[in-house]
Amino acid sequence: VYFLWCHAKDIIQSFKTLERFGVIHSVFTNLLLWTNGVLTESKHQLNEHKERLITLGFGNITIVLDDHAPQCNCTTTTLCSIFSQGIYYLYPFNIEYHILASTMLYVLWKNIGREVEHHQQHKTPFKFHGITIGMIFGLIVLTSTIAIVVVYLIQIGRSKIKSELALTMFYSHAIFVLALMCTAGIVALLIYRLEDRSLDNSKNPARKLDAELLVGTAAGSWLLSWGSILAIICAQAHPKYTWYNLPYSVLVIIEKYIQNLFIIESIHREQEKVNDDIKTLRIVTISRGSTLSLTPSYKEVYNGRVAHDNGEVPCLFKGSTCGRENDGDAKEEPSQDKSSVMHSASDFSFYNRNSVTNNKRRILKNIAAFLFLCNLSLWIPPAFGCRPEYDNGLEEIVFGFEPWIIVVNLAMPFSIFYRMHSAASLFEVNCKT
Repeated sequence: VYFLWCHAKDIIQSFKTLERFGVIHSVFTNLLLWTNGVLTESKHQLNEHKERLITLGFGNITIVLDDHAPQCNCTTTTLCSIFSQGIYYLYPFNIEYHILASTMLYVLWKNIGREVEHHQQHKTPFKFHGITIGMIFGLIVLTSTIAIVVVYLIQIGRSKIKSELALTMFYSHAIFVLALMCTAGIVALLIYRLEDRSLDNSKNPARKLDAELLVGTAAGSWLLSWGSILAIICAQAHPKYTWYNLPYSVLVIIEKYIQNLFIIESIHREQEKVNDDIKTLRIVTISRGSTLSLTPSYKEVYNGRVAHDNGEVPCLFKGSTCGRENDGDAKEEPSQDKSSVMHSASDFSFYNRNSVTNNKRRILKNIAAFLFLCNLSLWIPPAFGCRPEYDNGLEEIVFGFEPWIIVVNLAMPFSIFYRMHSAASLFEVNCKT
């Protein structure tokens, strides 16, 4: 952790062969530890699923429970049981750490010996100003998701009726959240289409890896969704709660596709720079009569925050003064008055353009904040054992118990990682916008 915290952005130019060997060795070590954690966690989930099937009375399925309890000689069995059961709630964090460390080390490995231009990097800290609406809606989704997960874990496997109610509740909530995320993503993409900002296509290993991970890990949940859609189409009997699975699976596919487009386009867009011509202008206003007064700074003008008080009319032009200098100078050329009017009209259009730009930027920041919290919300259910792919039952009947369980165990870790990686990418988008 200390190494990654202090040296993740370093570009190593000495001992390249040794550094490449050491870093890539660390990459594959973390991948192996991630695989080990995924297998152990999947084994635990499978045992819980088998126990629920026994509770629900599926006697026609040959179920052999693996002994996943640790072998220990503790005198206090209660304390040992608490540790053995509580350790599974730490598996999501352990798994996410190893995959995150491997990606950061991979970027460090790609940067070894890389030639880069020396330029000043501007830090863009995260600010809560201007994203209140997105944060409020996102926190509502997060709170409701935690409540749904708690109720789901309590009700599932208790009885057939309670399990069906828990599944219906989970699908209804997920459909509503995914529909909101799709709408937000479409609005953000429409705003991007209306802008004419250029894309940054320069070589950047970190940005390229982010895009590849988004598309690659999304394939895991796409596989599960297409499997569920095929199962619903091919199944002979359809319980009521399984029909909620169809719109849920379709929305998962659409939402991840839209979100990937939004994130990839956001991280490839160049940041807006303040025009140098604006910085050098002397900005004065025409007050009543002949008084000359200096307007707010160029930053305030550029951000569209100038208040037009007391009838003052702003004026931006390359000269050093604007208007008359005294009351006695009444013999002004008519063309000069026309020029002032033209400058005022162009200034108002300048303010309007910047006001529209600021409104678009504020909407994009709110959308990024909302999607950030939604992805954290959708990471919680599968990471902490709320997996309707196990408990639905329809896919197991159509495809068979073992094939479907293998598919779920292979695809689910990628789906969980996708949500966490999307949240990190959206946090970066919010800071950059």
